[in-house]
Amino acid sequence: MLTLSLIGIGCGDPEQLTRAATRAINTADLILIPRKGTAKSDLADLRRTICADVLTSDTTRIAEFDLPVRDAAEADYRKGVDDWHDAVAATWSQTIASHLAGEGKVALLIWGDPSLYDSSLRIARRLDPLPTIEVVPGITSIQALCAAHALPLNDIGEPFLVTTGRRLREGGWPQGVDTVVVVLDGGTAFQSLDPSGLHIWWGAYLGMPDQIIMSGALAELSARIAALRQEARERHGWIMDSYILKRRP
Repeated sequence: MLTLSLIGIGCGDPEQLTRAATRAINTADLILIPRKGTAKSDLADLRRTICADVLTSDTTRIAEFDLPVRDAAEADYRKGVDDWHDAVAATWSQTIASHLAGEGKVALLIWGDPSLYDSSLRIARRLDPLPTIEVVPGITSIQALCAAHALPLNDIGEPFLVTTGRRLREGGWPQGVDTVVVVLDGGTAFQSLDPSGLHIWWGAYLGMPDQIIMSGALAELSARIAALRQEARERHGWIMDSYILKRRP
C-alpha cells in the first residue's frame, strides 16, 4: 500500500514545525520537494533546510521535481486550475513511481496547512494509483499574520470571512461581515475598495527573516503597501502576502 502524508510546515519559520510533523517526516520512505523555478528557489531551499534539521532516518530518500506551471492565459479560470491540477498529479505519480515500487510512505511538505487555500488534497485524490492520504496540520498564514500584529482575528461574538484577492476584486466587500481575511492576492485587491472606515493589517514573507508587516487606516496605507509590495517582489523575484481588513463605524 502507498501512503501519502501531506505535512503542514508553517509559513517559513522552521520552529513552527510541530512534533507530529517532525515524526511524519522521519517515518517517510520518500520526501518530495517541488521546484518552482529560480525565482522561487527560496521555497525549495526552506524545505531542504527543514529536512536537514529534523531528518534523522538514514533510509528516507529525497526526490526533487519541477512543478508544472499553470496556464495564466486560460480564459476559463476554473478550467485552467483543473488542467493544472491534472498536470501536477501526473508529475507526482511519475516521481513516486520512479523511486518507490508501488508501496511505502511518501511525504510532501506543504506551506502553511494542507486544508486551507491549498490544492494538495485535491491533487492527491487524482493520483494513480490512489494512495491512502493522511494530513498533518500546520500553522497557517492567517495565524502567523495575527501573531505578527498581536491581533485577535474576530471581534467578540462576530464572524469573519476568508476569501481571495480575485473574489474581493470582482465582488467587492462581502455582505454580513465586518472582518475579511484575504489570501492568494496576486495584486492589491484592497485598492479596489472604498477605503473609508477600513483598517488593514498586512504582512509578507510571514515567519521568514524578510518578514514585512504594516497596519493602519487603509486610506493612508493603500499606496504605501502597494509600492512596498512591488519593491519586495522585484527584490526577491516572488512574494507571498496576506492581509486582514476590518470595517470600523
